[in-house]
Amino acid sequence: MKSFLKEMMAYMSARKKWWLMPIMLILAAFGALLVLAQGSAIAPFIYTIF
Repeated sequence: MKSFLKEMMAYMSARKKWWLMPIMLILAAFGALLVLAQGSAIAPFIYTIF
């Protein structure tokens, strides 16, 4: 995972694609929300957001 992040940072700096960073962070946040919503006690509260 660390090498992937290192490669992504090198790619973004070499190609000047810094606009990809917010997109990747939002996707990671949604992924974390989905993982939390699957079997936890906070699932009903997450579903009310959407």
